[in-house]
Amino acid sequence: MFETIQKALGNALQKLTGRGRLTEANIREGLQEVRRALLEADVNYHVAQAFIDRVAQKAIGQQVLRSVNPSHQIVKIVYDELVQLMGPVDHRIPFAKDRPTVIMLCGLQGSGKTTTAAKLALMLREQWQRKPLLVAADLQRPAAVEQLVQLGEQIGVPVYRESDGRPIQVCRHAVEYARKNGLDTVILDTAGRLHIAEMPMEELREIDRTVQPDQIYLVCDALTGQDAVQSAKAFHEALELNGVILTKLDGDARGGAALSIKEVTQVPIKWVGMGEKIEPLEPFHPDRMAQRILGQGDLMSLVEMVQRVQRQLDEEELRKQQEKLAQGDFTLEDFRKQMAYLERLGIRKMISMLPGMEEMLSEVGEDPEQALRRVRGMIDSMTPEERRKPEIIDLSRRRRIALGSGTEPHEVKKFLEQFDVMRQLMRQLSKMTLWDRVKAMMGLTNAAMFNPAAVQKPKIGTGHRKTPKERARERKKKRRRRG
Repeated sequence: MFETIQKALGNALQKLTGRGRLTEANIREGLQEVRRALLEADVNYHVAQAFIDRVAQKAIGQQVLRSVNPSHQIVKIVYDELVQLMGPVDHRIPFAKDRPTVIMLCGLQGSGKTTTAAKLALMLREQWQRKPLLVAADLQRPAAVEQLVQLGEQIGVPVYRESDGRPIQVCRHAVEYARKNGLDTVILDTAGRLHIAEMPMEELREIDRTVQPDQIYLVCDALTGQDAVQSAKAFHEALELNGVILTKLDGDARGGAALSIKEVTQVPIKWVGMGEKIEPLEPFHPDRMAQRILGQGDLMSLVEMVQRVQRQLDEEELRKQQEKLAQGDFTLEDFRKQMAYLERLGIRKMISMLPGMEEMLSEVGEDPEQALRRVRGMIDSMTPEERRKPEIIDLSRRRRIALGSGTEPHEVKKFLEQFDVMRQLMRQLSKMTLWDRVKAMMGLTNAAMFNPAAVQKPKIGTGHRKTPKERARERKKKRRRRG
């Protein structure tokens, strides 16, 4: 996420903070680099200039220049101003008490509005315990109604549709339908505008006047940069928006939209959407986003994501896993299940939240999800007995596994060595939570999957000194594996 601005801003700040002594002249010079980084990321020109002016006003002062670590102080100022630029954000929704709450979604065509409607419904149901109704009010795009119906079936949310009629009638009838059927939140998926310059807003204004929605949210595509900012401005002037939902943040978004929308329109970004997979929208936190833009990760969001997935897992399965870990009986089959947890979380998404990990991945050059699939292929190419007893995997078996998984025998060997290390670790940490296991998995993923040939097996304490017999058994196992 925001790789362009992360790299450009990181380089600019590194030049600034790498100086031995800071003066007013080199601070101004460094801030011009920051300004260029913002403009390259498609940040609005006036927003970038105002941002630099505010940072300069605070940075070029006696307190900063005389502080113990002036370079760190400047990074802190940049962070604070980024937070101020994107915030504050209030994620609360003022729900009506005696009638259905109506939320209207609007936006340009192709911004992901229909998919966002489903994600919003899922979020309202799972996190707010609401009973949402999706309304197919986009009658301009032939496939829009059918797409919303399919998404509604996928997440188990009812969809109101009419075969003919005008959008305003569909919206009015939908609110009445929700009231009669005990549904407390109505989400209107309105028709997308073709382009900012040719936006007939009268239909949307008519829906606004007649239905009187409680909240109006604009769905913006983060990949469009300045177009997203201009569309937010135009929609806000026509409808008086309550918030923005930024989509496609998992793509190659340069960051301009996220940094500019609030400053230009005074309308906050409330939620963000990632990818086509139907998952609840994520709240937009300016402080966490600023950390990610500065390459400092977002551990709080990562913890929340792990906890959310953990709540969805089968408790009986988790209990069995804990018992096996406590007994030190951790097999490759169990490891395969742990990998499924990682896939459910989205490993690329997780890595973007860990400080410094995205930069490390760009140096390694391998996609983490592809690496995960490669290791999964190794395990899937093993027999059930080999998964239970990896110590029986000799050279001929390694060749067969490598052939079946499209890898090399030495990669299989390195993976098995790393798995043996992890199994020892699991024995020591038998009371591990899912979050601890994920962190351990990330360590193994980093070491064994991204660059198997470069991995050196780390020494891990066992908690007690081995007897001569135990050491002899270990040597025997190693010889058998090399066989």
